[in-house]
Amino acid sequence: MGEKLALSEDILMKIEKPERYIGNEVNSVTKNKADIKVRFVMCFPDVYEIGMSHLGIQILYDMFNSMEDVWCERVYSPWVDLDALMRWHHIPLFALESQDPVKDFDFLGITIQYEMCYTNILQILDLAQIPLSAVERGEDCPIVIGGGPCVYNPEPLAEFFDIFYIGEGETRYRELITLYEECRSQGRGREEFLRRAAGLPGLYVPRFYDVTYKEDGTIDRFFPLEEGIPATVRKEIVRDMADTYYPLKPIVPFIKVTQDRVVLEIQRGCIRGCRFCQAGQIYRPVRERDVDTLKAYALALLKNTGHEEISLSSLSSSDYSRLPELVDFLIQECGKQHVNISLPSLRIDAFSLDVMSKVQDVKKSSLTFAPEAGSQRLRNVINKGLTQEAILKGAALAFQGGWTRVKLYFMLGLPTETDADIRGIAELSNQIAAVYFETVPKDKRGGNRVQIVTSTSFFVPKPFTPFQWAAQCTKEEFLEKAYLTRTAISEQLNQKSIKYNWHEADASVMECVLARGDRRLCQVIRRVYEKGEFFDAWGEYYKNENWLETLAECGLSADFYAHRERPLDEVLPWDFIDCGVTKEFLKRERERALREETSENCAQKCQGCGAGSFECGICVLPRG
Repeated sequence: MGEKLALSEDILMKIEKPERYIGNEVNSVTKNKADIKVRFVMCFPDVYEIGMSHLGIQILYDMFNSMEDVWCERVYSPWVDLDALMRWHHIPLFALESQDPVKDFDFLGITIQYEMCYTNILQILDLAQIPLSAVERGEDCPIVIGGGPCVYNPEPLAEFFDIFYIGEGETRYRELITLYEECRSQGRGREEFLRRAAGLPGLYVPRFYDVTYKEDGTIDRFFPLEEGIPATVRKEIVRDMADTYYPLKPIVPFIKVTQDRVVLEIQRGCIRGCRFCQAGQIYRPVRERDVDTLKAYALALLKNTGHEEISLSSLSSSDYSRLPELVDFLIQECGKQHVNISLPSLRIDAFSLDVMSKVQDVKKSSLTFAPEAGSQRLRNVINKGLTQEAILKGAALAFQGGWTRVKLYFMLGLPTETDADIRGIAELSNQIAAVYFETVPKDKRGGNRVQIVTSTSFFVPKPFTPFQWAAQCTKEEFLEKAYLTRTAISEQLNQKSIKYNWHEADASVMECVLARGDRRLCQVIRRVYEKGEFFDAWGEYYKNENWLETLAECGLSADFYAHRERPLDEVLPWDFIDCGVTKEFLKRERERALREETSENCAQKCQGCGAGSFECGICVLPRG
């Protein structure tokens, strides 16, 4: 590399952060084009700084580039300044490593992490000069393949993708690439390759399926169009975490990115079973990485990147069975190298606080609790295994340990929520502030005020959760709830110590529409994009009226997708996907939620969710 850049110096001088587009970072991979058969470009459809912080792409990048016949490169969404210049000068979107046009590659893989990036996917295709509709692509176009958590309901994007890969990427790509090479050498075209790909486990090829609707707009039937195309697609998962890819030489960006640190994935899945949490269901069962392997990875990663911070990644780090041993090792090793250790997703208890006091510079950090709901009743409804007693006890321990800033995360609009539950948010925030004054004597406060930062987001029902049938609140209801929270906080004795933040309601409603939508939303996303809308995940670029107006133009409404309670027998757009967790289990958990009953976590007692059918991880370990 280094000889050519896709952007002229003139253009690079006109844009902010040209380093986003020039490639050649430390540990990025270049190969000789003469030695490879398949070119794959991995895309994160958001700005470079966010895409570069994503572990999934780093894992797949490493995996593809370990294959001799494949060269994998990267591409991210050009920021609005460069987007405008590329359109004006007709510059096709290019991959970072080779600076070659994306349209010249064999595969374009797009990771779909959140619903509000759907218009950015069309930006990528459009700038790459690839037809937006999969059926319009010719033999010279890349195969566009989508993966990530949003593909557990791929239907709102079905028109734009050739293939969706359902599940974890480490398992089937080798077969898919071999199949592609075979089809090409036999002179078989795009259609035949896709037909054969649809027969591979975990791969969903939308063009071979169709949907019919009832008069009320709900789905009547979803069905394959040809013999041999499977009626259900089962997710792919890595059964043995010891024998898998891990990027020991991750790419080091030139500029500061969102997660400027080494990331060590310690496990997949979560034992907790919170009923609002999609990740907790779709990534089952829990599979831990071997602690000795992790120690070796940590040393290699720090050596190969020069990063000064290492972060342990999982949905619930406290539940990793070898955490004490791993943390002690890291404290010892990182201390020598002056490397910080970051431990997100910890439960706040004596053990975690002990760990954090060892690894953090107490002065600079705040502690994060996620009670999610203000009352114990509502925490039971959502199966958040956290009691008020445990929260207050954790806060007391934290204040004794020298922390003075606590962040609290709650959700508004959860099923069965009442005004009393909302007031509970203010009361709990007040009680935590009171614990500080009770725990830390005046002479020990050193002029520090306690600060409680209480944040609320709005509940979005997601596929494959016990709340997938629930009605979401309207924007007006959400704003009333936020107002009630703010008012209740202002009535508390310790209100001066509490700061309140809340999210945008508009985007939460549209996120729900896209999360639970069907194929008819493809035309909406396309039209919204054609009106100039992308970077919807960025508040300053999101235009709610554009979305509502376009839904209406297409004869659809937010009410239908977001605000109605769905009957349990309705055919849901994602019903053809088998994520391991059965519908019967989700219904059972929904019933328990309505009865305000909790369920034990996977480590205490198997709940029979169905993930045992994968025969791995916690499902095959003895409990007790």
